Amino acid sequence: MTVEPTASSSARFTAVKGVVICVVLGLSAPATAFPGLREGLFGQRPSDGRQSATPLVARYVSEDGDVFTFDRSQPRPLLKFDNSYEVWALRPQPAPRGDTIYKNDLGEPVLRATRLGGVTLFTDQRPGGSAAALAGVGAPLRLPIMGPQALLERLAQASARASRAARRLIPFEAEATPSSSALIADAAMVTSEAVVRMTKRADARRLLERIVKVRLTAGRKGSAQVTDGVLEVVVAPPDGLAGRPSSDRIVQVAETR
Repeated sequence: MTVEPTASSSARFTAVKGVVICVVLGLSAPATAFPGLREGLFGQRPSDGRQSATPLVARYVSEDGDVFTFDRSQPRPLLKFDNSYEVWALRPQPAPRGDTIYKNDLGEPVLRATRLGGVTLFTDQRPGGSAAALAGVGAPLRLPIMGPQALLERLAQASARASRAARRLIPFEAEATPSSSALIADAAMVTSEAVVRMTKRADARRLLERIVKVRLTAGRKGSAQVTDGVLEVVVAPPDGLAGRPSSDRIVQVAETR
C-alpha cells in the first residue's frame, strides 16, 4: 500500500505477522564516572560561587543488578531499564522527610529519592525496594523520527511478538499522522509487552481471550480499553512519552470486565 506522509492526511496501517528489526528507544551512552549519588540527584552545592552541572539524565544500578536510565530533563521524569522496550513516564510526589517518590500511571511507586541522596528502586521482584547507585551520565530518552514505512515495521514487530506469546494471531492496526506516528509506534511495543506479561500469569487464558486485535489511535489523552474484543489504545502526541498508557495500565484494563 502507498501512504503519503502529509500533515493534513491520516493514514491507516494494518500490521502483518512477521519479524523485523527495529531501533530500541533510549540507547544509553557509556557510563562515566560521576561525583556522587547526592550530586547526581540534586546537584552539588557550589563552594566557589559557581553553579556546578546537574546531571538531569543519569544511569543507575540497583543492588539486584537492574540497570536503568533516569531522565529528569523533560516535563515528566522518565525511566527505562536496559533490558526492556518500555519507557516509564513517572509523576513525582512529595514524601516524608523531604523525600520524593516517583509513581507510574497506576499510582504505584517506582523510584524514591531521599534528601541525603539515596535512591530506592521498586520492582515486582522487590516490592519493598532495592537500593540503587549512580553509575554515570545517561543519554536522554526521546522518541525517534518515524515515517510511514518505519511505523508499519514497528506494528508488524509488535503484532509478531504478541502473537508469538499468545500462540495465535493478534493483529495491530493504527490510524496515524506524521505527528502521532512515533508515539503510536512506541505504544504498539508497550502493548506487545503487556500481552507478553499476560501470558505469564495463571489467569492468562481469561485475559487473552478478551483481546482479538489491537487498534491504536491518537486522541486528547492517553488511555486503553477493551471493547468487543478490540484492545483500543489511545495516545496523546503533545504529551510525548507520557501520552500513552503503560504496560501496567494495559494489563489492568484486560483484567477489568
